[in-house]
Amino acid sequence: MNRRDSIRSLLLGSMAGGLALESCVTENETSIEKKIWEYQYGRTPEEKAYDEKLLGQQFFENSEIEKIKRLANQILPPNEKGNIEEAKVPEFIEFMAKDFPSIQTRMRGGLMWLDNYTNKTYGKDFINCSGDEQYQVLDQIAFPDPKETEQKQEVQFFSLIRNLVMTGYFTSEAGIKELGYKGNQPNVWDGVPVDVLKDHGMSYDKSWMPKFVDQSKRNDLAQWDEEGNLIS
Repeated sequence: MNRRDSIRSLLLGSMAGGLALESCVTENETSIEKKIWEYQYGRTPEEKAYDEKLLGQQFFENSEIEKIKRLANQILPPNEKGNIEEAKVPEFIEFMAKDFPSIQTRMRGGLMWLDNYTNKTYGKDFINCSGDEQYQVLDQIAFPDPKETEQKQEVQFFSLIRNLVMTGYFTSEAGIKELGYKGNQPNVWDGVPVDVLKDHGMSYDKSWMPKFVDQSKRNDLAQWDEEGNLIS
């Protein structure tokens, strides 16, 4: 079992157990709207306004975003089932840094540490290092000494970004498909089967038939009036 399969197994096990940054950006409203989550049903106006506020700002510089992309691909390499870019993991990490300002210093400090270390060791920034050189650096902070009572800041940084990468990918459409998780899916119910009714000497009143679920409307969202009465 390779590393990616091991991660997949761990996530599936956890799901079975319980299913479980800031400078202005000159983007127009249309551009920002395109960034708003694809599935907005259930969001309150306040929540949507908060999302728009965060999506209209940028915390990481472009060079930092590129570094995050490289890190994410090293942590979870692409395969035929999906990749970091498809799952929009860098965008997710950018959003989380703005949504939780408490992680900003650790994130930015960790990215700076990578360049400082590789410049001293290889004479170039992390992004310009070869894949093998990058792995050599990451191995030092990905597998810390378990006997240490307090891990170094660079170790804490890697733990944080690894968690963000895994969360961002495996909560995306691509990641959910890779997990093979289906969730609850509606089926078609046309009442008690005829043979079961017959066994019990019963049958439906014909006047009931139009009252059964109209399957042509099964994907329609419910609508209520101002008094809370279901109208569709």
